[in-house]
Amino acid sequence: MQRAQPSSDSSKRKILVVEDDAKIARVLQLELEHEGFEIEICADGASAIERALKGPDLIILDLLLPRIDGLEVCRRVRRHSSVPIIMLTAKDAVPDRITGLDTGANDYLTKPFSIEELLARIRVQLREREPGERVLSIKDLTLNRDTHEVKRATRSVSLTAKEFSLLEFLMMYPNKVHTRDEIFNSVWGSDFLGESNLIDVYIRYLRNKVDEGSEEKLIQTIRGVGYALRT
Repeated sequence: MQRAQPSSDSSKRKILVVEDDAKIARVLQLELEHEGFEIEICADGASAIERALKGPDLIILDLLLPRIDGLEVCRRVRRHSSVPIIMLTAKDAVPDRITGLDTGANDYLTKPFSIEELLARIRVQLREREPGERVLSIKDLTLNRDTHEVKRATRSVSLTAKEFSLLEFLMMYPNKVHTRDEIFNSVWGSDFLGESNLIDVYIRYLRNKVDEGSEEKLIQTIRGVGYALRT
């Protein structure tokens, strides 16, 4: 990992780093403090749950932890908090990524990684929490950024954290066709998955939940180009 130049927009945000490898944890602490973040280190899952509920602005969470693993930590934190979680792990198979994201993680970064990519993903997650229009509405579809509630007409739609982020992105730019690269960069923070079909999988999940039972299908595939939420 290479040292990046300090950014000017961290504003002493607090990041909880949950990592049992002392060397990796120390490198992350030095790099992120260099960027102006306030860092707290935790080396096991049980302590991580307790500290996660004390209000950090973001959590970097390793999966292979003593006592309680990272997936269970994520599940328990999600019961009480919507804090952004970036999973950090050596597991890079698509099913592992999907499991992590469906458990409630906002992003998933595999080891080894560059500090520049991690910083980019941190910026994406923190930027999404900045003030803006809190309720998005297109036709009979509504999305509440504060409560994470989604409704299609009077029907509640239950989404995972990543499905919610994907729908939020599509609703921010209605009728615009987005390429796979645009979706990767905006929702996942980078095109790190290359030619995998993860986007196709998540679009299918989202379409089944949002458009199911509705006469008008909002989420559309534009062959050879990408995806759009069209009215």
